[in-house]
Amino acid sequence: MELYTINTGNFKLDGGAMFGVVPKTIWNKLNPADENNMCSWAMRCLLVKEGNRLVLIDNGIGNKQDEKFFSHYYLHGDDTLDKSLAANGFSKDDITDVLLTHLHFDHCGGSIERNGDKLVPAFKNATYWSNERHWKWATEPNEREKASFLKENILPIQQSGQLKFIEERKGNFPEFIAIREVFGHTDAMMLPQINYKGKTVLFVADLLPSASHIPIPYVMAYDMFPLKTLQEKRSFLTEAEENNYILFFEHDPHVECGTVKKTDKGIRLDQTFKLSEI
Repeated sequence: MELYTINTGNFKLDGGAMFGVVPKTIWNKLNPADENNMCSWAMRCLLVKEGNRLVLIDNGIGNKQDEKFFSHYYLHGDDTLDKSLAANGFSKDDITDVLLTHLHFDHCGGSIERNGDKLVPAFKNATYWSNERHWKWATEPNEREKASFLKENILPIQQSGQLKFIEERKGNFPEFIAIREVFGHTDAMMLPQINYKGKTVLFVADLLPSASHIPIPYVMAYDMFPLKTLQEKRSFLTEAEENNYILFFEHDPHVECGTVKKTDKGIRLDQTFKLSEI
């Protein structure tokens, strides 16, 4: 098995929204805000190569939205999905499976691209994987979360015939990836778990968007069910500490991977390293 970090670019989100009830005097030391109170975040995806399968976990924000949309998110940096794939010797056409942890635009926007006036799958040879419960949640969104579920990112996947649900995994879904579901950030978000070089790598998606979110109360204002997130973080971090899991951070602007340890203040970040250093 081979694992590759796929950087799709950086964007900005409001620091207060990203850290919830944590005061700015505290979080600003962790990820300093600009003059508009915006912090920079990565959109870091994971590519898994095993045998003849090439599985891409999430795919960033994409490039098909209009200028007004992108003006809200201040895209920056030199990384793109295509450039990052190419740097590792791959292209979109090589991808056999796209696993979407959830359907917020910064995780699945690269799934669909424009071809003239049509919206078509960016990965023409891939099966796209979601789960039935989250798909229903995303396609029938509540008012609070609706702005994160963009129809142009989601519906064309199903219309293409390339969508499958994780419940259909038997005999088809990559068996080398285990799926954990969590329900605090959004309903039925999937956390892929992979055994790699004798270690467990857990793609933590938006359960822990960055290493700075490891303290239990550091929960995003974007989370639909923050008390559920608290419970899930406590459980997962305890398990990660006991078993020395490697956490892969999707949005941390600097830290790709890390482990955690027990301290007098609770579980905290321990070692940090790049995926290539495992």
